[in-house]
Amino acid sequence: MMKRNRLKITIISIFVGLLVGAFILLAVGFNPLEAYAIMIRGIFGKPKYISWTIIKSTPLILTGISVAFAFRTGLFNIGAEGQFIIGALVATLVGYFWNLPPVIHAIVAILMACLAAAIWAGLAGFLKARFGVNEVITTIMLNWIALYLSNAIVFWDKFKRPNSEASQKILETASIRFPKGINFLGDFFRAPVNWGFIIAIIAAILIRHILKNTTLGYQLRAVGFNSDAAEYGGIDVKKNIVISMAIAGALSGLAGAVHVLGVTEEVSVLAAMEGNGFDGIAVSLIAANSSIGCIFAGLLFGGLKYGGYKIQPAMGAPSEIINIVIGIIVFFISMPKLIEMLTTLRVRRKRGGEIESK
Repeated sequence: MMKRNRLKITIISIFVGLLVGAFILLAVGFNPLEAYAIMIRGIFGKPKYISWTIIKSTPLILTGISVAFAFRTGLFNIGAEGQFIIGALVATLVGYFWNLPPVIHAIVAILMACLAAAIWAGLAGFLKARFGVNEVITTIMLNWIALYLSNAIVFWDKFKRPNSEASQKILETASIRFPKGINFLGDFFRAPVNWGFIIAIIAAILIRHILKNTTLGYQLRAVGFNSDAAEYGGIDVKKNIVISMAIAGALSGLAGAVHVLGVTEEVSVLAAMEGNGFDGIAVSLIAANSSIGCIFAGLLFGGLKYGGYKIQPAMGAPSEIINIVIGIIVFFISMPKLIEMLTTLRVRRKRGGEIESK
């Protein structure tokens, strides 16, 4: 019943978000039906649009799972952005400097990225467990440290590509893109299609299994529900806080790794946060902190952003409308009680009208 109500709230929130976006488009003089039609064509109009939607959604799915995992264990991981940056940076370093055979090289780069991001996030978990420092504060600070650390390393002479503000490209052996010879779907493979989406699905299933069917998952959830009761039951709360943050960090690091190894093949100087980690918070909320739900929420989020940005060149409408739509969706999803109250009020009025008619 709870899952059904949550799905209903999510659907209503998406509808309200699109409705508010339509009113804003009307207010600034644009046809919302035309705008949404352009957005839908921008997602499904060509096979390569579909592949780009999947590519854009993949890091959001993984950072969403990262945030959702931390939520389920009683922690608020605001640091997915920094963990993503660390994962991307380490994957690029390993992908460029290490000479390994194909496949093995990509696997090692991904594992090293996950390990680095796990240590990065685990630091925030350690500070909370040992000194009681709120993880929201530490993860926000670590985001900025990660950004400037990445920029500093990109400017390293042995790593920076000449006459650019980006790193050297990873070696071909570290790439997780599908082979260039694949063309049985034609236009679909004109985008840098890679194994990232498959990896994200596997990660979602694995995290669900850990939380639902393992002793570790039981302990982590117990700490999330009630840390005092968990400690009374013999669970090492401090240890599980560190483990939880490390796993969440590894997932965000995985997002950074697959993005680099499958799409950009480099890291560049960042003037500001790119938003992959922060968007993961919205994906997690839309998915109700479900790892499997993050797959569909990430695809929705990625589709809205990728297709929505085509509104501006096609009809001149501001692409920021899509950000407003996403914001409204998250706003209402984060207030389930309001949606329940409005739907209950509607049902009561309907019943009252039926009684009066009789």
